Amino acid sequence: MRRVVIKLGTGILTHGIGQVDTDRINKICSQVAELRKRGIETLIVSSGAVGMGMGVLNLQARPKTMAKQQACAAIGQSRLIQCWQDGLSPHGLIGGQVLLTHDDLRIRNRYVNAKATIDQLLAFGVVPIINENDTVSSYEIRFGNNDILGAMVASLCDADQYQILSTAPGLIDMDGDGLIIPVVEKITPEIQALAKGTNSPTAVGGMVSKLDAAILAADSGSETYIANGAAENIILRIIDGEQVGTRFLRSTKPMGSKKRWLAYFQRSSGSLTIDSGASEAIIQKGSSLLAAGVTGFKGVFRTGDVVDIQNADGETIARGEISFSSTEMTSIFNKTASELNELYPDRTRLEVVHRDALVLL
Repeated sequence: MRRVVIKLGTGILTHGIGQVDTDRINKICSQVAELRKRGIETLIVSSGAVGMGMGVLNLQARPKTMAKQQACAAIGQSRLIQCWQDGLSPHGLIGGQVLLTHDDLRIRNRYVNAKATIDQLLAFGVVPIINENDTVSSYEIRFGNNDILGAMVASLCDADQYQILSTAPGLIDMDGDGLIIPVVEKITPEIQALAKGTNSPTAVGGMVSKLDAAILAADSGSETYIANGAAENIILRIIDGEQVGTRFLRSTKPMGSKKRWLAYFQRSSGSLTIDSGASEAIIQKGSSLLAAGVTGFKGVFRTGDVVDIQNADGETIARGEISFSSTEMTSIFNKTASELNELYPDRTRLEVVHRDALVLL
């Protein structure tokens, strides 16, 4: 075990709306200190800014409008990071605040910069305290919830383990014996059907988002635990291999960094429809997508943008960086290689999406 990401929900960090549970934060910091003694680098993805702001403003339910949520986050974020620093200081540890939007990880150069910053914080011996930059996030650039943000951070920093600690004790088999499922080898549609949302006045996501996060983490090479963050020494018990909560195994064939970025960090600018021959070629043979197999497209995109690739039934089977703009696509789809050479004699590569910039979903 070299590196672990720990995501903590609002319900674990507070007791009542906006009332921070300093005792629990202090206990978590003690466990983080122990991990550092063992040589395990630790990153904390901390919810709670909006909830703390709600408490200051005496709001009893999570605001519905973006502006009100952002106002609560602006009030609560400084209080949140101070609570973490107060908990880390007695152990001689420094916390470093990192606020992210989805664009910080979607745009490639910003993604690389965020990774470099986090790596440097860890090299300095700092504990990164990461949260969504709620005060400036819009609907277009939001992660949606911190379960997904934590999984993206685990992917970004190549973590060995991702712990999702909340009021949920694990994934419960509601269709069976009603007990916690101890180990999930692969998240199937049947497993996803067990997920429920959340009714918490300060939280978002619920079990649905936790399973989505576990899928992303598994493809990144991280195992994921969902467990009750209020349980005594829960972080160390998980690290020590005790069976608590639900453990989701990592993929036996994790994606490379570029493939993960394409699959999970990007939002597509459009879509291509391909025929059955092209579908078979990219799935079974690992081929590039050629213009001859493209039967249509939707959206407005530029060269280098990310697009979804759909089969004849409309199912999204892949995603990749396109080598032609939407304006150019009107004249190239269904064209053979020789026809493309006539249209673009100066281009050395004529694949619509090269296999090195294509990921199967």
